[in-house]
Amino acid sequence: MQTVKFTDLGLRDFKETWDIQQQAHENLIRAKTGMSKSDALPCLYFVEHPHVYTLGKSGHENNLLIRSPLLASIGATYYRIDRGGDITYHGPGQIVGYPIFDLDRFGLGVKKYIDKLEESIIRTLEESGIMAARLENATGVWLDGERNSYTRKICAMGVKVSRSVTMHGFALNVNTDLTYFSHINPCGFKDKGVTSMQNELGAVQDIQAVKQRLLHHLMEQFGFNVV
Repeated sequence: MQTVKFTDLGLRDFKETWDIQQQAHENLIRAKTGMSKSDALPCLYFVEHPHVYTLGKSGHENNLLIRSPLLASIGATYYRIDRGGDITYHGPGQIVGYPIFDLDRFGLGVKKYIDKLEESIIRTLEESGIMAARLENATGVWLDGERNSYTRKICAMGVKVSRSVTMHGFALNVNTDLTYFSHINPCGFKDKGVTSMQNELGAVQDIQAVKQRLLHHLMEQFGFNVV
């Protein structure tokens, strides 16, 4: 069983957290390739970000519907980053997870890795009475995928994999202010909605309890313990 260093960073600036990710990613690659004598552990970070929009390397800037001068007026920032996927939003009340995993150590390919992330989210939601699922040809976790006009995303995903070491990850909407999604075409989709646990259940959720359940399911799916 793998041992993973788990850290809940609380509410943390996106760029600061990106730097933390990059350092952990570099440490794991250096240890894996023999460039460092230290045996770096895989890492898993949970974090909430202040309002920020991020665009993946293959994304389209026209999916950001608000121009730069107006971003400050809604208290948001914007970054073009090195993950896959299109544009998404991060903000308070959302659990963002950043696994820095060596997939070779876990015996996983990229597709299976994404499947396990999605399954962890699906099982976490199921415990709260939300029936979620995957959607064909779209990463992340969705509700009512068979009803095109009502299909809505509750968890976005976008990853980077270099030398089989992962970066970036997922964003689960718990008590997220969904109005911020009105300024983008989320993940590039114009015909699908976005939702949150609070929106689906009609009440503010205990985000710390959700984090605990989610960590449990990640540990179960990937077969690791935490320090």
